[in-house]
Amino acid sequence: MTVGTQMQQAIATIQSAAATMKTFSLETQDQQAKKTFEQLAQTFDSALTELKGREQYIKQQEPQYKQ
Repeated sequence: MTVGTQMQQAIATIQSAAATMKTFSLETQDQQAKKTFEQLAQTFDSALTELKGREQYIKQQEPQYKQ
Protein backbone atom coordinates (compact mmCIF):
# COMPACT_ATOMS: atom_id res chain seq x y z
CA MET A 1 0.00 0.00 0.00
CA THR A 2 1.41 3.35 -1.01
CA VAL A 3 1.66 6.41 1.19
CA GLY A 4 -0.97 8.05 -0.99
CA THR A 5 -3.42 5.21 -0.47
CA GLN A 6 -2.76 5.19 3.27
CA MET A 7 -3.31 8.95 3.48
CA GLN A 8 -6.56 8.70 1.53
CA GLN A 9 -7.73 5.89 3.81
CA ALA A 10 -6.89 7.90 6.91
CA ILE A 11 -8.79 10.92 5.58
CA ALA A 12 -11.83 8.80 4.72
CA THR A 13 -11.77 7.19 8.16
CA ILE A 14 -11.62 10.55 9.94
CA GLN A 15 -14.42 11.93 7.75
CA SER A 16 -16.57 8.94 8.64
CA ALA A 17 -15.84 9.28 12.35
CA ALA A 18 -16.69 12.99 12.30
CA ALA A 19 -19.96 12.31 10.48
CA THR A 20 -20.85 9.61 13.00
CA MET A 21 -20.25 11.96 15.94
CA LYS A 22 -22.38 14.64 14.29
CA THR A 23 -25.18 12.12 13.77
CA PHE A 24 -24.97 10.97 17.38
CA SER A 25 -25.10 14.59 18.51
CA LEU A 26 -28.28 15.20 16.53
CA GLU A 27 -29.96 12.01 17.72
CA THR A 28 -29.35 12.25 21.45
CA GLN A 29 -31.53 14.09 23.94
CA ASP A 30 -28.84 13.98 26.65
CA GLN A 31 -27.26 17.45 26.65
CA GLN A 32 -23.96 16.27 28.12
CA ALA A 33 -23.66 13.53 25.51
CA LYS A 34 -24.61 16.02 22.78
CA LYS A 35 -21.83 18.35 23.92
CA THR A 36 -19.33 15.48 24.02
CA PHE A 37 -20.25 14.32 20.51
CA GLU A 38 -19.99 17.87 19.18
CA GLN A 39 -16.55 18.29 20.74
CA LEU A 40 -15.40 15.00 19.27
CA ALA A 41 -16.70 16.03 15.84
CA GLN A 42 -14.74 19.29 16.10
CA THR A 43 -11.61 17.37 17.08
CA PHE A 44 -12.01 15.08 14.07
CA ASP A 45 -12.63 18.09 11.81
CA SER A 46 -9.40 19.67 13.06
CA ALA A 47 -7.50 16.43 12.46
CA LEU A 48 -9.01 16.27 8.99
CA THR A 49 -7.78 19.77 8.20
CA GLU A 50 -4.28 18.81 9.33
CA LEU A 51 -4.27 15.59 7.31
CA LYS A 52 -5.50 17.32 4.17
CA GLY A 53 -2.78 19.92 4.56
CA ARG A 54 -0.20 17.18 4.96
CA GLU A 55 -1.59 15.41 1.91
CA GLN A 56 -1.17 18.58 -0.18
CA TYR A 57 2.38 19.02 1.08
CA ILE A 58 3.25 15.44 0.17
CA LYS A 59 1.76 15.86 -3.30
CA GLN A 60 3.96 18.90 -3.89
CA GLN A 61 7.11 17.26 -2.55
CA GLU A 62 6.67 13.80 -4.01
CA PRO A 63 5.18 13.69 -7.52
CA GLN A 64 5.04 9.87 -7.44
CA TYR A 65 2.46 10.20 -4.65
CA LYS A 66 -0.17 11.02 -7.28
CA GLN A 67 0.27 7.64 -8.96
